Amino acid sequence: MLVAAYAAYALSWMKFPFRNLLLAIVVGLLVVPLQMSLIPLLKMYNFIGQTFDVPAKTYVGIWLAHMGFGLPLAIYLLRNYIAGLPRELMESARVDGANDFTIFNKIILPLSYPALASFAIFQFLWTWNDLLVATVFLGNSEQTIVLTARLRELLGSRGGNWEILTASAFVSIIVPLVVFFALQRYLVRGLLAGSVKGG
Repeated sequence: MLVAAYAAYALSWMKFPFRNLLLAIVVGLLVVPLQMSLIPLLKMYNFIGQTFDVPAKTYVGIWLAHMGFGLPLAIYLLRNYIAGLPRELMESARVDGANDFTIFNKIILPLSYPALASFAIFQFLWTWNDLLVATVFLGNSEQTIVLTARLRELLGSRGGNWEILTASAFVSIIVPLVVFFALQRYLVRGLLAGSVKGG
């Protein structure tokens, strides 16, 4: 989310070559399905692991994968929100001698809490409920298995024990509910501001 916020600020208020092209690429990445990009991403991940002698099947890989899959939507939503902030705030900060880093940290970031919190809910739910990316990048070893893969194993090889699976799945929604109710006051405000205002 921090990387997306920096990128959104740069695409909104900083002048540099090919800014519009980069924004078009980000919007284009929104339509790329997750399943279509898994094989090239896994090949690149394995190549980097073999080249730099990094152990495979670690949490770093799945963190980077979720970061890559979540960045286009995060950048797009946050860019729309940040571009809708008043230009006078940035201009007055520049008159006072603030650079881009100071403007982002002192002005943009505090004003973007609703958009950041609303996207944090979605990103948390996507990663919490993920099974496909976790299985591809982590496998099914006991040291790195995630909750959704553990729930799948409860079903058994013949589809029995479904009552244990449903009870466990019901218990596993407690954490997402806590996150949602903690941040839900920002949800509607942040998403509406990010989708209605665009620069």
